[in-house]
Amino acid sequence: MATMTTTNGATAANHAADVAGRDHVVIFPFMAKGHTLPLLHFATALSAHHKSLRVTLLTTPANRAFAASRMPSSVRLVELPFPSLPPLPAGVESTDALPCPSLYPAFLRATALLRGPFAEFLASLPSPPLALVSDFFLGFTHRAANDAGVRRVVFHGMSCFSMATCKALIVSQAAASAEPGGAPFHVPGMPEHVAITADEVPDAVVKFGDTEDPVTRFLIDDVGFSDVLSWGILVNSFAALDEDYVAPFKSFYQPGARAWLAGPLFLAPGDMSELEEEAEKDAEGCLAWLDERVAQPESVVYVSFGTQAHISDAQLDEIAHGLVQSGHRFLWVVRSDTWSPPVNVGPNGRIVRGWVPQRRILAHKAVGGFVSHCGWNSVMESLAAGKPILAWPMIAEQHLNARHVADIVGAGVRIHTKPGGMAAIDVVGRAEVEEKVRMLMDADSEGAKKIRARATWVQQAAKSAVSEGGGSRVALQKLVDELQRAYGDIVDEGKM
Repeated sequence: MATMTTTNGATAANHAADVAGRDHVVIFPFMAKGHTLPLLHFATALSAHHKSLRVTLLTTPANRAFAASRMPSSVRLVELPFPSLPPLPAGVESTDALPCPSLYPAFLRATALLRGPFAEFLASLPSPPLALVSDFFLGFTHRAANDAGVRRVVFHGMSCFSMATCKALIVSQAAASAEPGGAPFHVPGMPEHVAITADEVPDAVVKFGDTEDPVTRFLIDDVGFSDVLSWGILVNSFAALDEDYVAPFKSFYQPGARAWLAGPLFLAPGDMSELEEEAEKDAEGCLAWLDERVAQPESVVYVSFGTQAHISDAQLDEIAHGLVQSGHRFLWVVRSDTWSPPVNVGPNGRIVRGWVPQRRILAHKAVGGFVSHCGWNSVMESLAAGKPILAWPMIAEQHLNARHVADIVGAGVRIHTKPGGMAAIDVVGRAEVEEKVRMLMDADSEGAKKIRARATWVQQAAKSAVSEGGGSRVALQKLVDELQRAYGDIVDEGKM
C-alpha cells in the first residue's frame, strides 16, 4: 500500500478517524496551477464559512508546499505519491513544470495512475465523507467515489459559457462545416446571441474525432462519462456573467444534476489573508514600481500570457515594439529566460520574469487594463478588479473566453488569432499590437470608456455575488445543505 501523509506527518489512516462522515469534504485538484488555485480558494471558503465542516485537500509531494502556503491550517493536506511514468522526469508533478509540451500526454497518463492511492485513501476512512470535489481530468475518482457511496462534484475551471459551447460542439458537430476565417455560426442549444467562428473552436474539440490523438484518447478512455455522471458541478463563475448558460450546460449531465456558481472563488473566502499575501511574494518589486506611477491612475497596461503557452521570440519582439509604440506605460511578465527585448523600453516600461502577485497588480490604482491570454482565472481576476481586457487567446477554451468577455459582456477588445497561435508562422505585427493597446488604454476615446464602464459593472456584480446574501455565497450554502440532505437520505436508506 502506498504511503499517504498529512501536513503533520501522520499516516492517512490515523488522520481518517477525525475527518470522516457528514462533516467531511474531500477536494482533489488536477495538477495544473490554473486548475489547482480555484480549488484552494474553494477549500478556504468552505473552512471559513462552514466551520462545522472538516476539509481535506489531496495533493502530491511536489505540489504540497504550493498548496500549504495558500490555505489556512484548518484545511488538512494529504499527500498521495505521484506515479513514476517514463519519459516523464521524476519530480515533475504539475503541468507548468513540464520541460516541453510534448510530455503533456504522458503527464495525463501518470495522473490516471493515482487511482490506486486514491482508492486506498477512501478505504482508510472509517466512513464515507460528505462529498468529493474533484477535477474532471481525474475521471477515475468518479468510480472510486461511487463504489464508496460518496457524492462526486466535478470541477472544470471553466465558465458555463465555454463548457456548454464545447459540449454542444462535440455533440452536434456544428463546427465541422464551418470555414476557417469564415462568418460566425450559431452554437446549437445555446441562446441566439451565441455565435462563434471556426477559428474560435478549441483545438481539443477539433481533434475530438481523431481517436489517434493522445489527448483525445485520454479524454475518451480515462475521463469518458465520469464527467456527465457527476452528482453536480462546481463552477468558478457568478450569475451576472453566466446565468444565461447554466441551463444549456446542465442539459449535458444526468437528470437532476446541479450546477453551483460559487465564484469568483478567490473572493469567496473574504479578504486576501496574510498567508496568501505572503505566498504571492513580489520578488520583482512590481507593486513598488506601480506605486511610483499612482499619481496617474489607470495609466499602466499589465501584460501576461499565463504559464502554459509557448510564445515565439519573433512574437515577443513584435509585442515589445507595439507596446513601446503605443506610448502607454506597461508592466509585462515574460516567461522566457532567453529572450531579450529588441528595443529600449525606457522608464515607462518594465519587463519582469517569474511569478508575480497578479491579483494585487490588477487591483492597483495605476493599472488601467490587462493584455491577457484569457485563461478563465485571469479573466475573473481582471474583471473582479474592474479592469478591461485586451484578449489575446492562445490555447484551450481561451478563444471562447475572449468571445464571451469582449463581444458579449463588452468588457474588452480582441486580437484575433488562430487556435494554437503565437507560433512563428502566425505572428501578430507591432502595428496591430499598438492599435489594440491604444483601444484599451486611451481613456478619452468612446470605445475605451464603454469597455471600462462594463468592467466596472462586472466588478460590482462580482463583489455583490460573494457578499452576505449574494448569489455565489447562497450557492455555496445550498451546495453544503443539499450534500448533507443527500448524505442523510443515503444513511436512512441503509446504504452506508
